[in-house]
Amino acid sequence: MLFIFFCVLHLSAQDSGKLVPFKKIINDIEKQHQVTFNYTENTIAGLQLIPPKKTLSLEQKLEYLARKTNLSFENLDNKFINIYKKENHTETICGYVFSISDKKPIENVNINLNDKSQITTDPKGYFEFKKEDQNTLLISHVGFKSQRIEVDNSDSDCLEIILEPEITELEEIKTNAILASGISKKQDGSFEIKPKKFGILPGLIEPDALQTMQQIPGVNSIDESVSSINVRGGTHDQNLFLWNGIRMYQTGHFFGLISVFNPNLAHTISIYKSGSSAFYGESVSSVVAISSTPEIPEKNSFSAGINMINADIYGKYNLSKKNYIEISARKSITDFVETPTYKEYFNKVFQNTTITDFSLPQNIDYKSDKKFDFYDATLKFAQKIGNKDQLVLDLITIKDNLEVFQSATSDDTYKTENNTLQQQNYGGNLSWKRDWNSFNSTKINIYNSSYELLANQNSTVNDQVAVQENKVNNNGVNLENNHILSPKLSFNNGYQFDEIGITNFEQVNTPQFYRKVKDVLRTHALILEGKYNDTLSRMYAKVGTRINYIEKFKKYIVEPRVQLVYGVSKSLNLELLGELKSQNSQQIIDLQKDYFGIEKRRWIISNDSTIPIQRSKQLSLNLIYQKNDWLLDIENFYKKVSGITTSSQGFQNQLEFIRMAGDYEVFGTEMLVQKKINSFLTWFSYTYNNNNYNFSNYIPPTFPNNFELTHTLSWAGIYEKNNFKIALGAKWSSGKPTTTPDNSQIDLSNPTLIYNKPNNTNINIFAQINFSSTYKWETANGNQFKIGVSILNILNRKNAIGEYYRISSITNSIEQVETFALRRTPNVSFRASF
Repeated sequence: MLFIFFCVLHLSAQDSGKLVPFKKIINDIEKQHQVTFNYTENTIAGLQLIPPKKTLSLEQKLEYLARKTNLSFENLDNKFINIYKKENHTETICGYVFSISDKKPIENVNINLNDKSQITTDPKGYFEFKKEDQNTLLISHVGFKSQRIEVDNSDSDCLEIILEPEITELEEIKTNAILASGISKKQDGSFEIKPKKFGILPGLIEPDALQTMQQIPGVNSIDESVSSINVRGGTHDQNLFLWNGIRMYQTGHFFGLISVFNPNLAHTISIYKSGSSAFYGESVSSVVAISSTPEIPEKNSFSAGINMINADIYGKYNLSKKNYIEISARKSITDFVETPTYKEYFNKVFQNTTITDFSLPQNIDYKSDKKFDFYDATLKFAQKIGNKDQLVLDLITIKDNLEVFQSATSDDTYKTENNTLQQQNYGGNLSWKRDWNSFNSTKINIYNSSYELLANQNSTVNDQVAVQENKVNNNGVNLENNHILSPKLSFNNGYQFDEIGITNFEQVNTPQFYRKVKDVLRTHALILEGKYNDTLSRMYAKVGTRINYIEKFKKYIVEPRVQLVYGVSKSLNLELLGELKSQNSQQIIDLQKDYFGIEKRRWIISNDSTIPIQRSKQLSLNLIYQKNDWLLDIENFYKKVSGITTSSQGFQNQLEFIRMAGDYEVFGTEMLVQKKINSFLTWFSYTYNNNNYNFSNYIPPTFPNNFELTHTLSWAGIYEKNNFKIALGAKWSSGKPTTTPDNSQIDLSNPTLIYNKPNNTNINIFAQINFSSTYKWETANGNQFKIGVSILNILNRKNAIGEYYRISSITNSIEQVETFALRRTPNVSFRASF
């Protein structure tokens, strides 16, 4: 250490007292201050001087060099510094050429002066000319729009020229409206929804994220619920739902009929069916990432709205030029009025549950009264620190509460009980982003998500009290670095730490039973990802990998991801998307009557044995053709998910109480045909799925998946003119699989359920016609008002979405129990924005 100290001291003394080549001095300044000098070699040839002190600022060093030499220094935003001889300065035109898309310099740009002499830019985008009486520059480069610039002779500063790329047909295919205005398909194969630009879809008058995504081919809800979204045959818990970087474990209000994400708040919703970024983990199916952070600053605003289920408010206020606060709140109106919409929702959610069906002897006089409400609220605070840093705080809270007051008279004894069911999710995310320079940035965020499902059920007959609780606590840290290497190439890397703890608690007083289990899992992940985008050759590639390490199991899991897009022609694109993914948590059903039979799923953590880590592999080959306002999008896919358990699949047949692990394998085709004619847009979609389980320890091992919808067809006609929008649509799907009893083996005098092979048949087809319309107007002072009306299931068709069998305690016979979708359900909304 002493040797190094004296060496450094000796070198420092040398730097401060001896002549040093000028080129070495500016090289040292470049390293210390992260700047770039531009010069010609003959300008500094043979120049030597004593270097300036390293403790001086950049400006002080430039002033020192200017005094000691016959050179002039032009500092451009502390990034680029031009060097030229003072006597030639006024006779030179100099400049830099940058790309508008990534702000990077462009090399080999042709610069033509007065249609006579021509030069090209260097790797730093720099050029210079000797001035003439008239100076007209023609700037051109393949892939960019040409520019003609008149240069003023009195201007001595270097020019900064920004070139715009020539947008190829590849970009147009990705950005045009799909399904409705405000919905587009990006280069990486994901769907992007901009709620503030959202047009209209059949049955929807607000841009509900989870209702809207069900219009995308391959995305369904087999029980008509936003808490049970099935993407290419997967279960809801296999999807990753993120709100501003926070994983959400509750996605639906009213136990699945309304999204918990306020539709008037989000700015961007990204949906990945396959080929998601390596920065997304902990899911074996789709990714839904919702961001409420605007891309550009917005003005102060306030809005309020109401429909036949809830009312909400939203406000954004700029505290200064560098910070703002944003709040939103939404609450059900069921405390004040029970609308026809609420009644239809209630009948759908609570059918065949312990709330509406007691299946007990007729001589007991039951009475029941229900009280239900929900709310959600968000808070955002954003602060810019200088020109390079931004700090953002996001908070969210969600809660659903159901109270059931039951009374019963039995043997002249009157009893009353108060039952409760609560579901809530709250979370927070603190993120910091720094732009080190135009080409490098870092983002760090710390998050927490807490979920709780609590049921307190009291029996009015046998004085039984049962308490059930499911808690999830999820914390983590994410680090992401972004590097732009060239106009076509970028590289991202990062690290993620995730800790999840899940508690399951059950207690019954008669007979006495107590169980409390808590599991914790910690995961580390290293992410590497590169992106190549060449609009000229119509080639886009994004390749990455995610390396997970699970502490508890001492196990590494490598997850490669790939997205390839090739433009065969200006109208035709081919896409190849692939991914390997894993997931450590899942939802299971112990008993169908858990938590009143309403939200009966509970979260658990893998133990890497009886509850395996779920793993998926997925590959899709897609074709996109667009020309003359026609769009054809065909996606062919293969997907396999291993490590699933019977308890996670919602069986209500002979497999309901059997616990074993297996996998499912699905392949299919998704097709969308769309045509736009002026203000009219119409589209038709078709999805084919072949989805089968494989449980090797069961006979037969292979049978249809509970979430298989073999054929699904949708159609919509949408008209948008000025501020008026109207949509009509229809949906048809083959029925979900079900298992029927084998009547040939059942003794009807003393029946016991004996089933046929699992999922041996299907329930009846599902068919629905939906309508919606909105109108918006604006006052002279800029205030906007919007009214909307929608009708789900116009024909009031009785669609079965579930079916199972049980032994009736009243008739001692086998009875069929069916669950039905919403009947005709109207809704009206009104919104005012200021």
